[in-house]
Amino acid sequence: MNLDSRPPDGVALPPGRMITSEEGDGDLQPLWLSDGPAPVDLWSALRAEHATSALWPLLLDSIDPHDSEFRPWACGELSPERMSSPADHDPEQLLARWWHDYTVTDEDDDMLTVEERLAVTAPFGQTWPGTAPGRTFSAEPDAMAEQFARVFLAQHPHARLGLVAAPRGADALTTVGWDGPVNYDNDTAAFSAVIRTWEDRFGARVVALGLSTLHLSIAAPPSGLEQALAVAAEHFAFCPDSIWQGAHSTLTAYAEHLIDLNCWEFWWD
Repeated sequence: MNLDSRPPDGVALPPGRMITSEEGDGDLQPLWLSDGPAPVDLWSALRAEHATSALWPLLLDSIDPHDSEFRPWACGELSPERMSSPADHDPEQLLARWWHDYTVTDEDDDMLTVEERLAVTAPFGQTWPGTAPGRTFSAEPDAMAEQFARVFLAQHPHARLGLVAAPRGADALTTVGWDGPVNYDNDTAAFSAVIRTWEDRFGARVVALGLSTLHLSIAAPPSGLEQALAVAAEHFAFCPDSIWQGAHSTLTAYAEHLIDLNCWEFWWD
């Protein structure tokens, strides 16, 4: 990706630089990164021009925002060379396989009994319920994304601005070589494939990333428990730590949390 001081839309960028992936041979630069915190409204301006620039903006958080390495971004701790293409993956098959893998019971489990583990994913237990149906958008997806970007920056004032050459937000995760879910699957394209369907079904937009965190805005959240349970099942398959290590320790409790929620946030241990 080549980028001078002004992207094609003419929006002025703050000081920044191209980042070379440390996993590559020195010539692959999947990311432009600002040198300092992202200006509040610049993410929205750049997203609005994505159709012209083909550059997807990201708000990027770090383990330690005061560290000069600003991991994983400024130090190039990225692996774009390892990723496949989101188009290579069937998202429903992925979710079904992940669900099966994460609901396997083991009588030798020293943390939970079989009954306790099945209770985590009740009412579905080990049965994959299928993907949730799409919903009518309650807000315009890009406008909701802009609102969430401002909220995210208020909560993470040290977040920097990143630009990635990608046709849509979901694909930006793969293009930049983000390794967030590497402890579960080292091909981020699989996760991008699922997020593509969330973009279509729920008006999701990729807004921000950390080392192992993902933040999406949502224009069509579930409005009742039955709808939320179906979405929660997808979230568990996509990121089981959302429930295993989150504040909501069962699928039902997590689903209740999702009702009318306009942002989805994931963290992989």
